[in-house]
Amino acid sequence: MPPVPPVLGWTIAAVATAALGRLLVREWRRVNEMLDAQELTATAELGRESIPTLRPDPRTGVYRPE
Repeated sequence: MPPVPPVLGWTIAAVATAALGRLLVREWRRVNEMLDAQELTATAELGRESIPTLRPDPRTGVYRPE
């Protein structure tokens, strides 16, 4: 088998790198969508109403729940 010319070798390497990059980006986005969906459900379950509002005490300046 004759040796591969350097230009052809570099071209094959560039195409393989681009394909691998696309695969990684697609996987990265898929995982982030999955994690974002889990985060939204966890935040929705928490409920904003159950967390008390903090207001500063005028005398001490310490924040206390209302």
